[in-house]
Amino acid sequence: MALKHLRCWSILILVLNLISAGCSPFGAGTQKSTRFYVLSSLQGEADSIQPMAKLPDIGIGVGPIRMPMYLDRSDIVTRGSQNKVEIAEFAQWAGPLPENFIRVVAENLSVLLATDKIAVFPYPRSYFVDFSVTIYVTRFDGFPGDKAHLRARWAILDRKRNNSFYEKHTIVSHPTENETTEALIAAKSKTVSDLSREIAKALQEVAKTHPPKKKKK
Repeated sequence: MALKHLRCWSILILVLNLISAGCSPFGAGTQKSTRFYVLSSLQGEADSIQPMAKLPDIGIGVGPIRMPMYLDRSDIVTRGSQNKVEIAEFAQWAGPLPENFIRVVAENLSVLLATDKIAVFPYPRSYFVDFSVTIYVTRFDGFPGDKAHLRARWAILDRKRNNSFYEKHTIVSHPTENETTEALIAAKSKTVSDLSREIAKALQEVAKTHPPKKKKK
């Protein structure tokens, strides 16, 4: 009799473990699969975008970047109210968000400044940086069917990041086209594009007011 009860408990525990792991013992189609997302850059629209400036001879380093811990996670964060954040169900970033964010900013600057001399932190030893762009993202969320929001403090520094030439706090929002998570990510990508345009404009100004010294041959 005790052996029979033990078998029943074993079967029950197995079923509960399968359910908690996202599997169903009752057949396929009863569980929703997780979808993965990435931010998009302006590279796909490069042919139709007029560069804001042309800085092909200036080395630009993007990073480091910082984010609050609640954003630096695989789950996509949405905001239900001013003081309440929520985790999107079955939706995750395809990789680390800071890495995705900084890569998109670098690709956007490459398009906006018509240059290939863009490096992402940490820079290769062989790469010479004239200006370094540091970014601290303080908000990057939104809600499907509403808006995507981005707030970031950023600065343009010298190549050793000792002296600051330009500092700004950017606040931008973009409406979502519909109530899907994909539309929210698209709106978030647009906020990053807006941030990139502000940085590109500032880099153009800094390059004029603080022209980098010519490299020794």
